[in-house]
Amino acid sequence: MPQKLLHKAAFAFYDFSWRLILPWLRLNRRLAEGYDQRVLKDQPSSRAELWIQAASVGESFLALEILKRLEAQPVTCILLTANTRQGIDILEQAVPEINEIRPNIQAAVRYFPFDTPSIMADAVDRIRPKVMVLLETEIWPGLLQALKARRCGIIIINGRMTPKSLKRYRFWPSIWQHLCPDTIMAISAADAERFGRLFGRQDIDVMPNMKYDRLAPSNESNDLRFQLQSLLPPDCPFVVLASVRREEESDVLRIVHEVARDPSHPTIGVFPRHMHRLDFWQDSLTELGLPWALRSAVSDSLPAGSVILWDTFGELMAAYQLARSAFVGGSLAPLGGQNFLEALVCGIIPVIGPSWSNFAWVGIEIIDAGLLRVADNWQGVVKYLLQDLAVPPDRSNVMERMQQFLAKRQGGTDQACRRIEAMLEEVEAD
Repeated sequence: MPQKLLHKAAFAFYDFSWRLILPWLRLNRRLAEGYDQRVLKDQPSSRAELWIQAASVGESFLALEILKRLEAQPVTCILLTANTRQGIDILEQAVPEINEIRPNIQAAVRYFPFDTPSIMADAVDRIRPKVMVLLETEIWPGLLQALKARRCGIIIINGRMTPKSLKRYRFWPSIWQHLCPDTIMAISAADAERFGRLFGRQDIDVMPNMKYDRLAPSNESNDLRFQLQSLLPPDCPFVVLASVRREEESDVLRIVHEVARDPSHPTIGVFPRHMHRLDFWQDSLTELGLPWALRSAVSDSLPAGSVILWDTFGELMAAYQLARSAFVGGSLAPLGGQNFLEALVCGIIPVIGPSWSNFAWVGIEIIDAGLLRVADNWQGVVKYLLQDLAVPPDRSNVMERMQQFLAKRQGGTDQACRRIEAMLEEVEAD
């Protein structure tokens, strides 16, 4: 069978498979949110010259950085999409202010459609983007096929790809070569090489990771920090356990139990990565006999030794500013780790578990610089946290060393914006 017919048959099967599971996805707690937008029953209100797709929280912050620095002229309509409720919340909170202070930009926010080829074809027809920006790992065959059919410019920014993802994608390599984006900007030479193997091209640029640009010192969270400080016992240290994933909950629960026994009676803030896991934490802490409270229900100073379950979003950076020590999750199970850099700019040397492949792009230099501690297991995490409770690192010294580390690694967002602007101009010229 000719290659073109094989591709057509593959996408027909892909579309059929999506159609079979779509009714069941409404029963999924996470995917049910925004379901009508995901299947285009709630249609996009207008077209957009630029469409930026962000998977979840981290990518949504990157999308906002692009909006803040983009110098598109004339007025550019931009559609921002995300896959998760948390990502949508971040975008919806920030976009009204950006629209107000950036008169050359008018942005809207929606859930990303399911990658059913027929749905994606309809979405691209309605939105009619001139340029599509895919952040980091957002490679969707249904979307790419629809964009290619309508000759939209496609750019992957801050691109990263693990060996495991490459192996999965290369199940049918000719499909991906047919769907190759116009431009790929990867965050490392290793990621660029993997993108090249997938898409069958070698002219892939390497850029500084945009996440470094988000780590500039800021006073924006001062008011929130003062608010949180009023909730904490004044003479007891505060420990943050951030971005905890389901697969490591049993280990983190052991950490909570051991740290809570410290004579300093620390307050412990637990930040589940996904809010639907709060029930587990409430039940588990109750079984352990530890006093706990939901962050949303706390308005006065808590008793010493309390555990705060963070069920409100956007307060992690302010919490880091108040913490004496911090563990960053996604790292005690083979999940690749979560963002530990945010703790550093707040003056905390973070503790993580052995799994941090998602942040391998940072490089082992950060460990050599004494700015990251990697524990082999939950017991090792406890040891580091208790060391900080006894002798906390100098916060200002940590912040100074972190800024020196960042100085040579920033600038990726400006580089990405210039490339997006150039693509928009090229499309206008055509």
